[in-house]
Amino acid sequence: MITWNNLDKLTSYQELEKTESVDLAAVMAGENGAERVKNYSVPMAEGLAYNYAAKKVDDTVLAALGKLAEEAQLTEKFEALYNGEVVNTGEKRLVLHHMTRGQLGDAVEADGVDKRTFYVEQQKKIAEFANKVHAGEITNGAGEKFTTVVQIGIGGSDLGPRAMYLALENWAKKNDTFKMEAKFISNVDPDDAAAVLNSVDVAHSIFVLVSKSGTTLETLTNESFVKDALKNAGLDASKHMIAVTSETSPLAKSDDYLAAFFMDDYIGGRFSSTSAVGGAVLSLAFGPEVFAQFLDGAAAEDKLSLNKNIKENPEMLDALIGVYERNVLGYPSTAVLPYSQALSRFPAHLQQLDMESNGKSVNRFGEPVDYVTGPVIFGEPGTNGQHSFYQLLHQGTDIVPLQFVGFKNSQIGTDVVIQDSTSQQKLCANVAAQIVAFACGKEDENRNKNFEGGRPSSIIIGEQLTPASLGALLAHFENKIMFQGFLWNVNSFDQEGVQLGKVLAKRVLAHETDGALRVFSDLLNI
Repeated sequence: MITWNNLDKLTSYQELEKTESVDLAAVMAGENGAERVKNYSVPMAEGLAYNYAAKKVDDTVLAALGKLAEEAQLTEKFEALYNGEVVNTGEKRLVLHHMTRGQLGDAVEADGVDKRTFYVEQQKKIAEFANKVHAGEITNGAGEKFTTVVQIGIGGSDLGPRAMYLALENWAKKNDTFKMEAKFISNVDPDDAAAVLNSVDVAHSIFVLVSKSGTTLETLTNESFVKDALKNAGLDASKHMIAVTSETSPLAKSDDYLAAFFMDDYIGGRFSSTSAVGGAVLSLAFGPEVFAQFLDGAAAEDKLSLNKNIKENPEMLDALIGVYERNVLGYPSTAVLPYSQALSRFPAHLQQLDMESNGKSVNRFGEPVDYVTGPVIFGEPGTNGQHSFYQLLHQGTDIVPLQFVGFKNSQIGTDVVIQDSTSQQKLCANVAAQIVAFACGKEDENRNKNFEGGRPSSIIIGEQLTPASLGALLAHFENKIMFQGFLWNVNSFDQEGVQLGKVLAKRVLAHETDGALRVFSDLLNI
């Protein structure tokens, strides 16, 4: 039987608090450090590996984390989730994003249908549509092929799909699977939509409107912006737009769209990259086969998350170490640092995925918790970040745990040897150097040049960023965040924190304001 207890009520957590802190600089020094790097590694799917040698853990801490995982019933809670229990207590919903890429357990029926069958049917519909667009069977009003796809959505309807598109754009060009350029309109700021529309040929563009409810204010505003641009160009908007929405939304059976593809309430926006939300734009951009490879990579990583042994479950181990750093060591932030330009927007996606999921101060029953929960997430690609905020990471007053991602090979393969090494070798040399520099530091009599070290990091290492390895990478972080939510006993699958501002904004637009809200409205000339 599953029990849902606050973290600080678990006996194993109280034992974890009593473990002795690891001297990271000492354990990472010399040959002991070399052996540690070899041994503190967990294989992931698609040739990836999670290496935690530079984390402040040892066998004693790991044993305590194993006990915590067992007492918190992390495996059992994951099993309950993928078998269709109502884990989203705030909205009384199932949580089924894993089922978009495979079935981990029992068949799950909801809304009168088998959900795995439903998701597969939507993927097939998207694949058929994308293939017809690529073949010129679905065209614009003049019978000409579409060359650009533009996604209109915000939050999870933008951040994840945009990050995935950018991650695979160069890979697709190199591997001859690049079908259509993709652009994204998300911000209600009119400059966003105007800039995108000015950069594309609207006559040869197909627009994907993504809104589960069909009522998202920013998205519908941008849809009207796009429809106006199409009308001004003398084009029939209904011949240029498709919808990704729920079957019950007002968009589902509208004649305003060439086609509609469906998602449901059991997949939160930030977890929707492997659903029709990511499927439509990625299949149009790269072809359905590439999207299928992406799903396969995510499914393979999901299977690793089933393992009860934390040393063989990279997501669970990553989650446990993160909770140890947040709640025992007291670190408030985590930096995500991909040494891959293709992952330039991946930290932004993880920022929403993590902070919207676990940025909670009440438990799953609505009761206040007496401990900190989700950390602040930020990041940029290396080596750019090294010349930006790494100063604070190395010598600032706060210790910030770091999550590096690196690949042995570039996506495009074009490189040059300068000063006896390639650019890719220089990139990899930098990430290796940073891990050791953060962990070990450097003593110097000049305090300005002294590095205390003891700053923990992990790294996910892969051969190359491909559709499959990207899927595995995404699933790793989705499942890590899920396990952390279980540990903190919060509901990681609702996001009430985004609602209040929306409600007040509608009051402002309806001129139903008073007090400070009225004055700010006047100052902004609303």
